[in-house]
Amino acid sequence: MKKFLLMALLLLSAVACWAGDYNYTSAADLKQMIESKEDFILIDIQVEDEFSQHHIDGALATYAYPVKSDADKAKLAGMMVSVMETEKPVVIVCPRGGGGAKRTYEFFEGQGVDSGRLSILEGGQQKWPYAQLLAK
Repeated sequence: MKKFLLMALLLLSAVACWAGDYNYTSAADLKQMIESKEDFILIDIQVEDEFSQHHIDGALATYAYPVKSDADKAKLAGMMVSVMETEKPVVIVCPRGGGGAKRTYEFFEGQGVDSGRLSILEGGQQKWPYAQLLAK
């Protein structure tokens, strides 16, 4: 029994390390930030076709999704000046708020952006319920 518990604890520790820690922003919180005119950077990684169909007003397009290749990361690197010249919070928007957003988060962290400034929009663009805040 002790051996089983030890193995279970080791497995849980490995999963926790592998999963990583990310900050998230709910759609309701982002809506509030927009409406109260908080100063933040909204980085959208959707591919160009998706971005042109629907994106939150004020989002900066990178077209970096899925953020797996060097070419995708180079698109994010183009945002570094905007991100590093300020201490503003950075909210990352991807199609569904999953792997692409996490890789973007990790990219920015790896470039020296404090993780306390970074967050991922929960559910991504797909779950954004506020059509009135989409770019027209």
